[in-house]
Amino acid sequence: MKIIVCIKQVPNTTEIKIDPVTNTLKRDGVPSIINPDDKTAIEAALRLKETNGATVTVISMGPPQAEKALREALAMGADEAFLITDRAFGGSDTLATSTIIAGAIEKLGADLVLCGRQAIDGDTAQVGPQIAEHLGIPQITYAADLSCEGNCIRVKRQFEDRYQILEADMPCLVTVLATMEKPRYMNVWDIVAQDEKEIGKITFADLTLDPARIGLNGSPTKVKSTATKQFDKTIETLELDPAEAAKTIVAALQKRHLL
Repeated sequence: MKIIVCIKQVPNTTEIKIDPVTNTLKRDGVPSIINPDDKTAIEAALRLKETNGATVTVISMGPPQAEKALREALAMGADEAFLITDRAFGGSDTLATSTIIAGAIEKLGADLVLCGRQAIDGDTAQVGPQIAEHLGIPQITYAADLSCEGNCIRVKRQFEDRYQILEADMPCLVTVLATMEKPRYMNVWDIVAQDEKEIGKITFADLTLDPARIGLNGSPTKVKSTATKQFDKTIETLELDPAEAAKTIVAALQKRHLL
């Protein structure tokens, strides 16, 4: 079984700042991490490798610095990694991005594709399902548990108030929740081993893609503007007895439609 895990390097959102002039994210000096849902997908792939036997390939689309995320995945135990990178891919929205990644997966070949549910910098949850559509394979989303028997993938899919058990024959794609598994720590042996592994590069020239369907020109959606929520820090201090204070608090909450 060959498993491909799609990961994304994202800014650590606890430290994100917005440029007030350009309304874009300030990435300079902001540490990057593997998207949490994607890191869980790596763990799920490694557990399938241990229980069922498989090779685990991790891929990521991004600039050259995304290689750091791939090195971390190798240090967790992945067998190989590929960086999908080219200036022609710049400015891609979710549709163009999924087109490019699907092209890379077709080139590499896979029985099972694992993705995180969504990325913390975009929160669209679109890329995984779109990849499956491009590849023409079954997809199961929001996986809270995952197992494999022969050529069949069995998934416990989470809803708001219940679970659904689904099965699909491979090849197929599954998106996983960050709560499915606790990602393992990198171990010394794999940290040493990853340093000797070469990360493959996949560029536009390596794929059979229509230039009109990728990059900024191939993206039907655009970010028009961004904004940060402004908080009213006005503080009003009142000295009241407990009963009157409670009435005042309730009235204030009702005025703001919070009760």
